[in-house]
This record gives sequence, C-alpha cells and structure tokens, in this order.
Amino acid sequence: MAQAQVVQKKQMRTPIESGCPDGMQYMHPLMVKNFGNWKYHDRPRPGVLHHVAYSGDEIWTVRVGTQRQLGPYEINLLCDIVDKYGEGHVRFTIRSNLEVMVSKWEKVGPLIQAFNDAGYPVGGTGNSVTMISHTQGWLHCDIPATDASGVVKCLMDELYEEFIKEEMPNRVHITTSCCQINCGGQGDIAINIQHTKPPKINHDLVANVCERPSVVARCPVAAIRPAIVNGKPSLEVDEKKCICCGACYPPCPPMQINDPEHSKLAIWVGGKNSNARSKPMFQKLVAAGLPNNPPRWPEVAVVVKKILYTYKKDARDWERVGDWVERIGWPRFFELTGLPFTKFHIDNWRGARNSLNASAHIRF
Repeated sequence: MAQAQVVQKKQMRTPIESGCPDGMQYMHPLMVKNFGNWKYHDRPRPGVLHHVAYSGDEIWTVRVGTQRQLGPYEINLLCDIVDKYGEGHVRFTIRSNLEVMVSKWEKVGPLIQAFNDAGYPVGGTGNSVTMISHTQGWLHCDIPATDASGVVKCLMDELYEEFIKEEMPNRVHITTSCCQINCGGQGDIAINIQHTKPPKINHDLVANVCERPSVVARCPVAAIRPAIVNGKPSLEVDEKKCICCGACYPPCPPMQINDPEHSKLAIWVGGKNSNARSKPMFQKLVAAGLPNNPPRWPEVAVVVKKILYTYKKDARDWERVGDWVERIGWPRFFELTGLPFTKFHIDNWRGARNSLNASAHIRF
C-alpha cells in the first residue's frame, strides 16, 4: 500500500543551449536538396533572384521591402500572401527584407502583384538602394536620441524608385543610428545622431538611481567624478573633457543627454565592409548639425538625396560611393554636392593605421 502511494518524481527537463537555430529546418526543400551544389544564379528582374543547381533544379527568390518593425496585422497579411501565392517558405535578410522562395517561374508574377497590391515593394537587388538598415529607435531602445526607424520610413518613401529599380552605379547601403555609442553603423551613406551639449544632471535622483562608481568608470574620457551636491551624493561633469557621447545616460538616466534642440543628426559618407574591388573603408563626416525634426526629417532627406543623386550621375559603373569619392577627391565631392566644408571635416587621425586589418589577408 505504501509503495502504491509513492509518487514518481517528475524528471526535470534538461536545459538546451539553443544558440543560433539550425537554418536547414526553415529552408525551401529545393534549397536543402541542392545545398552547396548550385551551378549559377542571375537576376531576371529587379527584386528577383534565380538559382540553377547542377541537378537541373531551379528556384526563384522574391525580395520584398518591409518596415522591419512589423505588427500583428502586417505579419498576418504577409503570411497570407506567402501561403496563397508562394510555397510557404520565407526568410529575412540582414536588412529586414522578406525573401520568398518558389520553384516555378509562373508563380513569380502573381506573388509580386500580391505584394504590390498590399503596399509592399519588390526590389533591393543588384545596383539599387537596398533597404536602409537601422537601429531600434524609440520603440525598443532605452537611450535613443532620435527614431531611426522613423528616419528610414521617411527616406524610403523618398527613395522608393531607387529600391524597385537597378539604376545606381553599384549597390548603395544606407544606415541610420539613433545614438553614437551602441549602434553607430557604417555604410555608403550613414545617418547618425550627434549630442552637442554635456548631460544635464538631476542631482536629487542620482543617489537613488545610479551606481556612481559604474557611471564614473563608463566615461571614456574620465570626465565624470563623484560629488556632493546639496548634501547628497551625486556626480559632476568636467565639461572641458566631455565629448558628449552619451555613454553615461544608460546606467544613470538622471544624466539626461538627449535634448530636442541640441541633439542633431550628422551624415557620413564612404564606409563599406566589402573588399570586392577595393579594400574596406571608413566613412567620413560630410554634414553635421541637421535638425532632429520628426516626423518627416525633411532636412536629412534633402542632404541624403543630394549626395545620392550626385553619385548616381557622376560615378562610374561598379564604383561604390567611397570608391567614387576616392577617385574625384574630397574637394570635388563638396563642390559637386554643394555641401559646406568646415574645419570639422578635416580628418587627420592616423591612430591604429598600422595595426588595423583593412584587407582580406590574415595577419598575426
């Protein structure tokens, strides 16, 4: 009887170290079948990739631009289109495009039409303006000085034709970043925030909210030190040292760095990671002090389009933006774009030039 009343101990579930999920489970069956055995690929039209395997199998991939931050309505709408006109297999690119794979050319046209009818463009392949990559913005970040996703939406409205067509000299990667310390991205054209004033400190809250030694240690230029203000433990900033980076704000919100008037947008040009035709490049500052002016950021759009269409008109085939600038020189770049040149654009920093690995070669 006692044995019958013994309750068997439930076996605990062993932890699983997930890491990156196995991509094979999400692939189209033809991709799994021909993995590593593709003969060639081409682009029948902008936004469509065509792969042919040695086995004779063919697969078409339709690339769709999305706003990245998708809500339930958008997700359900896109999934319904994929299920009805596609074959139920999708993937997201690093720039948040949706790629839908089908095994028959006859399915490509209706699939594109369905996406266009729903308001989603097809493009972003080849020598086009790819979907702008961006950071989280106001929706999903604790320290943004601007809304990167909002800037992207406004810019892509302006650059829609350059996404659905392949008329640029080479691919153009544009990035936006809503602060300088977490997600400052580099691209052919990069839009980053700039703080121009030191943080404003609410001394009444510092002792209750901030772990002061951590805040002091976080400052990259040692501009923050402990202080007693109004009889309470607090912090103070040496404004002569402060570089207005905003690194102190995440661990100490009472050190507010964002300012509607003094947090500006800056545009950088010429960065790239690829080494297909030239070595990787760092971007350079070309415009600063642009107003952080939601909801459409018109001043930013004007400068970006001026740079982009000057590049489109003047660059040679296959030149990236940085390659074009290297060929014509920075003085000519400022002359063609009409952007003002100031002392802040002079770049004579040489640090790490010898140790920086800016090529495809491995060095020890």
